[in-house]
Amino acid sequence: MTVAAEAAGGSAAFPPFETWHFPSQLFWLTLLFGVLYIALSRFILPKLGGVIEKRGDTIADALDEAARLNEEAKEAKKAQELHLAEARAKARETSDKARAKVDAEIAADTQKVDADLAERLADAEQRIQKVRSDALANVETIAADTTQAILSRFGVSVSEADAKAAVARATKN
Repeated sequence: MTVAAEAAGGSAAFPPFETWHFPSQLFWLTLLFGVLYIALSRFILPKLGGVIEKRGDTIADALDEAARLNEEAKEAKKAQELHLAEARAKARETSDKARAKVDAEIAADTQKVDADLAERLADAEQRIQKVRSDALANVETIAADTTQAILSRFGVSVSEADAKAAVARATKN
């Protein structure tokens, strides 16, 4: 029929769509899909399911391990922070003790220096007092000598005892 249709100028139908091919096509379609179904259900899909299940188990194990390691890391961080806080407290305590020791040493040294300075000051005051008293004792003698010298320039002669008596009277007033 196709040859006659072509000769008459008509177009022939696509051969697979011709109705007399349908029974054989349906047979082969059913046979191939059946073989494919059996191959997939018996061989390929069980292996693929096992791989997927194994991969899921591996991922779940990895996630569990990661969670466990994360908890350990958190505990280690807390322990480290605790040790760090203890170390800081110990360092602060040590520095406070050192500061107190240094302050005590400085106070003791300052006390020694103050005592030494007070002693030196007392000695210096005693020497000044002695020099002053010696100077005042000599002042009368110097004043009597000066009085005699001045009066001798004016042509008046005065005895040493009279000059000392006059100076003593002048210093008492």
